Amino acid sequence: MKLTIKEMCISSMFALIIAMGAFIKIPISLVPVTMQTLFVILCALLLGSKLATLSVLLYIAIGLVGIPVFANGGGITYVLQPSFGYLLGFLLAAKVVGSLKDKFTSFGTMLCLCIFGMLIIYAIGFGYFYFIQNIYFGKNFKFGWMFYNLFLVYLPGDILACIAAAIIKQKVAIVVKLPSSSV
Repeated sequence: MKLTIKEMCISSMFALIIAMGAFIKIPISLVPVTMQTLFVILCALLLGSKLATLSVLLYIAIGLVGIPVFANGGGITYVLQPSFGYLLGFLLAAKVVGSLKDKFTSFGTMLCLCIFGMLIIYAIGFGYFYFIQNIYFGKNFKFGWMFYNLFLVYLPGDILACIAAAIIKQKVAIVVKLPSSSV
């Protein structure tokens, strides 16, 4: 993948924005509410697949080398945190939403795309949480408890984040020439 200096700077800036989103948090349940979902979806809508995926990958790499940019710290052992699956979900959501962003131009379809990206994050985060807690650590979290505490609790705030992302994308697209999707 060949990148220009401008693309590297933009990806780095969005990695920083995603990292800042980790520090805007409300500690509820086992996974804190952060602004990261909004920033990842917005990154994908504004930058497209290639640069959004690179931004998220850079953010995760910075955290795994030990810089505490994640919601609960950093370091390689963070892969054992129940919330690490959401970070993996960020990668796929950035790729998918970024690659589809140009196909959805109305507010309604853009909002549906944002919600789809959010559901990708939830699905991977939920699956990873189940694997780490129930299989790796041998705990016994029930599906109903997980569904409520890892999905329903966060849904209203993340739907608002999706609405905000769709509005911001449409407003920014009017003022700034955005890159088209790159797969």
